[in-house]
Amino acid sequence: MTLLLCFAATLLLAVLLSALAHRTVLSTAVVVLVAGFVLGDGVTGVIHVTPESPVVASLAELALFAVLFTDGMRVGWADLRSAWRLPGRALGWGLPLTLVITALVAHFVAGLGWPESLLIGAILAPTDPVFAAALVGNDKVPARLRHLLNVESGVNDGLALPFVVVLLAVAAGSHELHLGEIGLELVGGIAIGVVVPWVAIRLERTRLFAVSEQYLPLNAVAIGLLVLALGKVTHANLFLAAFAAGITVATIGHREREAFEHFGELVAEIFKLVALLVFGALLTPGLFGAIGWAGWVFVVLALVLARPLALWVSFLRSGLSTREQAAAMWFGPKGFASVVYGLLVLASGIAAAGQVFALVAVTIVLSIVLHSSTDIIVARGFEPQLMPAWQQRLTTKGRKLLRRRLPIRRP
Repeated sequence: MTLLLCFAATLLLAVLLSALAHRTVLSTAVVVLVAGFVLGDGVTGVIHVTPESPVVASLAELALFAVLFTDGMRVGWADLRSAWRLPGRALGWGLPLTLVITALVAHFVAGLGWPESLLIGAILAPTDPVFAAALVGNDKVPARLRHLLNVESGVNDGLALPFVVVLLAVAAGSHELHLGEIGLELVGGIAIGVVVPWVAIRLERTRLFAVSEQYLPLNAVAIGLLVLALGKVTHANLFLAAFAAGITVATIGHREREAFEHFGELVAEIFKLVALLVFGALLTPGLFGAIGWAGWVFVVLALVLARPLALWVSFLRSGLSTREQAAAMWFGPKGFASVVYGLLVLASGIAAAGQVFALVAVTIVLSIVLHSSTDIIVARGFEPQLMPAWQQRLTTKGRKLLRRRLPIRRP
């Protein structure tokens, strides 16, 4: 009841500040995260949760499932086939390169062993577009950039999971990696995500059934819940199942997609905010000091070096403009997938579980603060008329400097 009361009050505050957040660098995500931190055991002790509390893992998992389901509905299979070139680069090259670079930094800077370093690289490789909403949801931003960030973030959560599971087994000293089981989980997740929506929508179009306009938004809700339940029962990959289900609905159920779109985004937003509140309550002042200066250097490099360098290599000769490439390189915010995977490590009981979780938690917090506070600034870069005066001056100076450096071509 205390958690419900705190979330209700925080949600009201976030709603009241939402208009201000859309116009400034203030972010509702940061407001909720800070509220959780203040209300948690580390400060006031109003909310009492521990990483072992069932509510923590359950909320993070549900939030990630809801976000991926609604993200998948933004694209269809035809969209993926026609615009897969850029997301393919980000996933095929960017994801493994980010993992490796993060692991190198963790080993040589934070002093973790190689299994733990590779594990933390896999945990922090996935991205989350939720904390770059002003960029991803802005129609003025080039469609291919928004598509790139949406598809990449939706798929890389599930792709990173096998690496997390395998590396967790290696870090625990297990010689049985169960690669066959992991493969079945991935295939099972995709199969459930495709078959359940396809059957449900086909049934709706038969003569035996008819959905009223009033209940049409609940059709997608029922599909999502059935996918979630079957994924739980069969131990399939929930996150790939969620994204595949969203894409399938978007592909063959245009009516269901339109009816669910607004309602689904609100549901995902509620799950996201309550998970952020609980995650913030897990943070304590001591956690930020416990990682030491080497840990802080790792956190900064994990955000400003690993993904930017990996994406720079991935998008060489890709045709992206400099501004689009810079935005893609910067906006790799860490979100619910990293939270869930970090909690898996904490529950595993490996020797370095506490250190790995602390580094992951601090990286996620700094990512949320930095990325959700700069998305509006970067988005305005694609809308010069909306730039603040200082940004317009910087852009103007940059263009003048570029013209001076370019050779003058004479006819």
